[in-house]
Amino acid sequence: MSQNSDLTRREATKVAGAAALTAAPFIQRALGANNQVQYAVIGTGSRGSYHITHLNGIDSGKCVAVCDVDQAALDKAVKESKDKPQGFKDYREVLARKDVEAVIIATPLYMHFPVTRDALEAGKHVFCEKSLVFTAQEIHALRFLSNSRPKQVLQTGLQRRYSKFYQTAKQMVDKGMIGKVTHVTGQWHRKSLPRTWVPPAWRAFRKYSGGLTAELASHQIDVADWMIGSHPELVTGIGGLDVYKDGRDVYDNIQLIFKYPGGQKLMYSSICTNNHLAMFGSSRTEFGEMIMGTEGTIHITVGTDQEPATALWFYEPDPKKLEAAKKGGEKAAIANASLATTGKGGKGLPVLLEDEQVKESDSFVQKELKFAKMWLYKKGVMVPEETKNPVDVQLESFFSDCRSGKRPLADLEVGLEDSANVILANLAMDEGRRVKMSEIDTMGGGPVKAAPAKKA
Repeated sequence: MSQNSDLTRREATKVAGAAALTAAPFIQRALGANNQVQYAVIGTGSRGSYHITHLNGIDSGKCVAVCDVDQAALDKAVKESKDKPQGFKDYREVLARKDVEAVIIATPLYMHFPVTRDALEAGKHVFCEKSLVFTAQEIHALRFLSNSRPKQVLQTGLQRRYSKFYQTAKQMVDKGMIGKVTHVTGQWHRKSLPRTWVPPAWRAFRKYSGGLTAELASHQIDVADWMIGSHPELVTGIGGLDVYKDGRDVYDNIQLIFKYPGGQKLMYSSICTNNHLAMFGSSRTEFGEMIMGTEGTIHITVGTDQEPATALWFYEPDPKKLEAAKKGGEKAAIANASLATTGKGGKGLPVLLEDEQVKESDSFVQKELKFAKMWLYKKGVMVPEETKNPVDVQLESFFSDCRSGKRPLADLEVGLEDSANVILANLAMDEGRRVKMSEIDTMGGGPVKAAPAKKA
């Protein structure tokens, strides 16, 4: 075999097959109409309306109520939902309904905790968008409240946790397929975003919003925690209000560095002046993550409704392992070996999901189609894509967990850790210093303690 980065179709199949790990199975649509979870959507603005369009395709839940203070948004939600729910302006009226088993909260960030608190106290299951809470005090209060109600499901809207590609990437990391993870980079560059945050929109003001850190970075900070397998110990960063001088007071660009206990780092950027994404041959824009290890890198993005989630693997073998592989004649192990020895790069290999693996039980035609697909991946003609939107999967999973009592993948602690990272990153930028993550323990009055028992 020549020692360049170009593989034959069959050789590419062998190497790519190593990455074809089976991710956690999708939640199946098994619930019948008589076992549907009856739910309400509280907050029917842009995100709530988006969820309703996806909920319309999920048969394990039925929308019986929607709520928003804005009449136009409320009317639109009633009209768009296939279930034609009843509309309310006061969320407390929704929570008082006995037929509402669960709520999906997509209000502005500053209202996440009050609505979540009241919903839990009303005995409802809760799906709340990220960031889960807005302040340090709310972190402590929600942890105490939710833990006192273990039979109620609380799920955070971090849909990457429900993506087959991200689950497979995590398995690759855990199996050492990219060596030790040392760095994660994440970006969300969107030129149009700040124009949609024009005052008086709530996202433009710190009184109501966590800015770019909460609205965008929270997703990718969570990915770094997940892939590295620990939580950061400190954060530093720079934020600027450099482009939009229209009365807003949230930053229009941020750059953050999180340091983890093992020396790993997350480097994050969100800007409003350029959409470019230097991944996937620049066929995608705006957002994605790179998980960088000592023996390889994974490029990954959750995508959108129009551009599905996808991932690529770049193999970069350790020089000692490479030399041993050469002596042993292991072709698969030295694929893309030029990455370790020269300045020439190679094209990424597909991170294959279960249905793309070549199996012995496949017919000749099925095998050839899969080989051909992998060949196209290798040549950069196309990239692997997830067949089901993780937004749908997370909502289906929520309804399933409401029935089974299973702990969500994006549970309370995942959501609270993510919120703490957001709060402390904003503090680091505002105060121009390195902020230790342990500071959250004493902020907002510290952890909530149970009231002392009354004497008889």
